[in-house]
Amino acid sequence: MNRGLGILRIVMLLAAAALASACAGLPGMRPAPYKPMTFPGMRPPPQTGGAIYQSGYSSDLFSDTKAHRVGDLLTIVLQERTQATKSASTNAKKKDSVSITDPVLFGSPIRFNAPGLLPLASNRSNGLGNSLESSQDFGGSGDASQSNSLTGNITVVVTRVLSNGNLVVQGSKHLTLNQGDELIRIRGLVRPEDIQQDNTVVSTRVGDAEITYSGNGVVADASHMGWLSRFFMSVFWPF
Repeated sequence: MNRGLGILRIVMLLAAAALASACAGLPGMRPAPYKPMTFPGMRPPPQTGGAIYQSGYSSDLFSDTKAHRVGDLLTIVLQERTQATKSASTNAKKKDSVSITDPVLFGSPIRFNAPGLLPLASNRSNGLGNSLESSQDFGGSGDASQSNSLTGNITVVVTRVLSNGNLVVQGSKHLTLNQGDELIRIRGLVRPEDIQQDNTVVSTRVGDAEITYSGNGVVADASHMGWLSRFFMSVFWPF
């Protein structure tokens, strides 16, 4: 009775260790805590004494209101849509066969009358002839599909103007809702030619874009896989 309880305890400990390792190997995807984005120091342009119009504070008669200087605001229209599908199939087969014929001496096959003394003579005819066969077959398949869509508007800040005139922009938007928080971050490069008359640019025209959309709360927790489901989907599941 004690021996059976000991074996049961060992089995339970091994199962608990496997579950713990599965949870450690597949952590839940939790968004990073919200931190305001830092911008480089923006010093105001020096004032020119005795002048009515100060350079850097106003635009000339022929300029528009598009963002073009460090510190200007630019609205990015998010129109992101991605779709990806992937499928894989693997089939592996292996078959081996070995045949050993009875040796022939003076035109007759050799026979043994003492199969118990000769392990090789294990067939009914007490001969040395024998055959071996083995076969292995493996088949596996998997499919994955993903589709994402992100729409909306976010206003960013011009943090740098490159030598070719392109604008380095970045910005974030933090929303606190009744069921959780939502965080949108974006940064990238914008060409002045892609900025519309209303000082907007489509996100598909942002170069080297880095867009992050994350959240926490009831809705975000509903999309997370439980620890037991993660175990069955991990490499620790032997089947």
